[in-house]
Amino acid sequence: MSQQTARGGSAAWALVITSVAGFMAALDNLVVTTALPSIRKDLGGALPDLEWTVSAYTLTFAVLLMFGAALGDRFGRRRLFIVGITVFTASSAAAAMAPGIDSLIAARAVQGAGAAVMMPLTLTLLTAAVPEARRGMAYGIWGAVNGLAVASGPLVGGSLTEHISWQWIFWLNVPLGLILVPLARLRLAESHGTGAPLDLPGTLLASGGLFGIVYGLVRGPVDGWTGAVVLTGLFAGTALLVGFVLYSVRAKNPMLPMRLFRSRAFSGINAASLLMFLGMFGSIFLLSQYMQGVLGYSPTEAGLRMLPWTGMPMLVAPIAGILSDRIGGRPVVATGLFLQALGLGHLAVVATADASYAAQLPALIISGIGMALYFAPASNLVMSSVRPKEQGIASGANNALREVGGALGIAIMASIFASRGGYESGQAFVDGMRPALVTGAAAVALAGVATLFIPARRRPTAPISPPAGPTPEPVLETAS
Repeated sequence: MSQQTARGGSAAWALVITSVAGFMAALDNLVVTTALPSIRKDLGGALPDLEWTVSAYTLTFAVLLMFGAALGDRFGRRRLFIVGITVFTASSAAAAMAPGIDSLIAARAVQGAGAAVMMPLTLTLLTAAVPEARRGMAYGIWGAVNGLAVASGPLVGGSLTEHISWQWIFWLNVPLGLILVPLARLRLAESHGTGAPLDLPGTLLASGGLFGIVYGLVRGPVDGWTGAVVLTGLFAGTALLVGFVLYSVRAKNPMLPMRLFRSRAFSGINAASLLMFLGMFGSIFLLSQYMQGVLGYSPTEAGLRMLPWTGMPMLVAPIAGILSDRIGGRPVVATGLFLQALGLGHLAVVATADASYAAQLPALIISGIGMALYFAPASNLVMSSVRPKEQGIASGANNALREVGGALGIAIMASIFASRGGYESGQAFVDGMRPALVTGAAAVALAGVATLFIPARRRPTAPISPPAGPTPEPVLETAS
């Protein structure tokens, strides 16, 4: 049974604490990319070593997300949230002080593990603290902060590296973490999930499957898609995930109940999230390089010019959250995804080796509005598609699919880029980037189509499983 203990908590404090924690975890996905040349200069290492400073975080983050959510449901969401922040903060300090490339990679892996525990619990803790009527606006602000973190990672990393040192991309997390730990202890209410024991077989199958797939996706563009290790990871990971599904259908207390996918709202928003992150991550990965390597901007200049895209969530996402409260999440999310697809397609059309910023600006604005309209209502759709006791694992599953989508997007779009272009000249880069951006736009458009399968309005349905007691808890299969 869910338990809650109010300890001076409030909706405002919960919003601040969870938004900052989510910002830290999301930022570190891409913050290292623009610092890699400086890291190589100071610590040495071959190209594969440098790539692992990015991949080690992505890998542990994606693999452990559902496990982190399950731990929070079982042992207390606030308690595990604090543990996740502590691990993340300590490993950030270790990364900043790393004496060599191997120790930096190890610290990044531990960082990802801390983020995997912390990130899915931000949404469950926020949901528990905010009244249902105001969740749209709260999700809007939370989504704006997280969207800004994902999109501005290259800017933050490049600016800190250019003007201070690369170590500060990790030191930045330390004071934030030291502030968040006591605030979370004093201002957040404790809550639990179903109280079921940990599903160890399911955890091993899901974690092993995600590890194999994400590892294969990360290494594919580097080692080649026909390499033995890459193919083994992809096929073994897929087999383990199939085993996880088959096991979960029959298990008494599975980590991720397969019956949740009977809900059109849950299935639709998770499919849309995977496709959205596939298109967005791959596009940011290429566009940040395009602005610096082809158009000649410094990391800071490139980041500033991308602000109409990356900064738009701070302005529009809270409004999107309010709209989702009033008219439902499906039309807002679908509109956002189609706008994002339109913006990426426009960028593919106008991109040249000497494109002016004025030519790119409309596409950046359209993409920014689209991204902002997606983040807040999508969170609302995920959390309202399941029972309160199952919100932790729903958040973990959705975040895991987002991370897999991001890794898949970078892998697919990097492969398309390499097959059609390269780094030999500005024109060669554009030749490879254009078809990759078209692919990203198509993926985001498919995400919009997936959203249309979500029920159009809130409606009561029969409980997904037989109630345990005489007073069953109503379930809403909702699109808002």
